[in-house]
Amino acid sequence: MKVEDFNYELPEKLIAQTPIEKRDESRLMVLNREKQTIEHKTFKDIINYLEPGDCLVRNNTKVIPARLYGKKATGAKIEFLLLNRIEGDIWECIVRPGHKLKPGTEVEFGDGILKATILDVMEGGTRKVVFQYEGIFNEILDKIGLMPLPPYIHETLKEKDRYQTVYAKYEGSAAAPTAGLHFTEELFNEIKEKGVEIANVTLHVGIGTFRPVKVENVEEHHMHSEHFYIKQEDADKINKAKQNGKRIIAVGTTSCRVLETIADEKGMVKPTEGDTQIFIYPGYSFKCLDGLITNFHLPQSTLLMLVSALAGKDYIMKAYTEAVKERYRFFSFGDAMLIL
Repeated sequence: MKVEDFNYELPEKLIAQTPIEKRDESRLMVLNREKQTIEHKTFKDIINYLEPGDCLVRNNTKVIPARLYGKKATGAKIEFLLLNRIEGDIWECIVRPGHKLKPGTEVEFGDGILKATILDVMEGGTRKVVFQYEGIFNEILDKIGLMPLPPYIHETLKEKDRYQTVYAKYEGSAAAPTAGLHFTEELFNEIKEKGVEIANVTLHVGIGTFRPVKVENVEEHHMHSEHFYIKQEDADKINKAKQNGKRIIAVGTTSCRVLETIADEKGMVKPTEGDTQIFIYPGYSFKCLDGLITNFHLPQSTLLMLVSALAGKDYIMKAYTEAVKERYRFFSFGDAMLIL
């Protein structure tokens, strides 16, 4: 299977640069796998496609303001992007310009309220870094850090919370689980009133989610690793829905990847903490998932391969062609798709 098979033409002006004013008024494309239909709706209409007893599974990770701008003692400007906490105050970071930051180099941020020392060069050119500061690390990040927006977004984000879901809880992501950005508290209340269960998983999204696939054959690609966990109460909700013959609908590809990592052959799950490198592409047999809420993904990306595995490549590529024709907004701040 060739990576090129997952390519499509996307006019640059369809890449959403800013979030829509009201979260749940983005557009929603609804795909029915059985009927092979394509419907055009508004996101808040999603409630009409959910049934009592269904279980909606969402990723409650919280994005940290992981982009830092600082300088070396020489005055040279440096950019850090926090990828993941290794232990304590030691982090893996992407640094720019990388060639200037050798082990032992010291950098300071925010007039010295945060300092960093490069410990080592890691595989792929990232750096192992130890931070020094007084106070609480996350409070310092909130003060001097910026949201790590994807590389295809060139506009400044005016409100930090718009790159955060309304249910974000546990800090640790370098990118938002963007399918969840469309939900409001009011919409969740309506969904609960309809009798739909809401379960949470936590997967801290790494910046690897934006890295391009560099191999020619899909099967040769190696996925980046991401840390996740799911609690007993949430596993119970998912298993109850499965046992009652109801649907498990993931909010986003990150929730999907957690479910498919931990599910047994009957689709049942149990409380788990670990790392996943699961790579889902056409030919994969889903064990737990019955439906997916997702955004429109980059050409030749692993996320486009995942939705193609669920709905079929030809059907997905037809839907994407229609989305371009109908001028849907694409990527992180773009419109949504519901696959059932």
